[in-house]
Amino acid sequence: MSRVRIVGGQWRSRLLDVAAVPGLRPTPDRVRETLFNWLGQDLDGHACLDLFAGTGILGFEAASRGAARVVLVEHDARALDALHKAAKTLQAAQVEIVRGDAVRFAQSTPQRFDGVFLDPPYKQGWIERVSPWLDRLVRPEGWLYVESEVAVDSLGAWRAVKQGRAGQVHFHLMRRSEE
Repeated sequence: MSRVRIVGGQWRSRLLDVAAVPGLRPTPDRVRETLFNWLGQDLDGHACLDLFAGTGILGFEAASRGAARVVLVEHDARALDALHKAAKTLQAAQVEIVRGDAVRFAQSTPQRFDGVFLDPPYKQGWIERVSPWLDRLVRPEGWLYVESEVAVDSLGAWRAVKQGRAGQVHFHLMRRSEE
C-alpha cells in the first residue's frame, strides 16, 4: 500500500494510507504546497468540501490547517475505508465522510462551503457534470480548486485566478467572476 504525506498544519508530516483503487492519484506534495500558499496557510473557521475525495488528502490538508468543517465525498468502498481509518488515526472530528455520488451530493446538499476541491477521475467528464451546481455549493466569496488533465480557464461564472502545471496535472484556483 502506498502512502501520502500531509505537508502542513497541525498534522504536518503525518502519513496516510492510499487505497489500491485504479485511477486514484493523490495530489502531489508540491501542488498542495502551492495551493495552500495561494489560499493562505490558515483556514481557521472555513467549511470545505472535497467532492471527489479519493485519498482525502486535500480535505485532510484543509483540516490540518484549521478548517472547522471538512466534508469528504467518495463512492468507492476501498477508498472510503482508508478515509475512515485516516480520520480515526488523526482524531479528525471536524471531518465528515459521506459515501455517495459527487453529482447527486452537489445537487442535493443544503450545505454551502467556503471552498470546494474538485479533483475528479480524469477523462470522464466529471467537472462538466458538477459545474451547474457550483454556485449553490460555494458561498459568494468562496473559492474553487480544480485539478484536471487539461487547463481550465473558466467554469460558468468561475474564472481561474491562479493556475499551475506539474507534469500532466493542471491545477487552478478559481473565483466567481463579478461580470
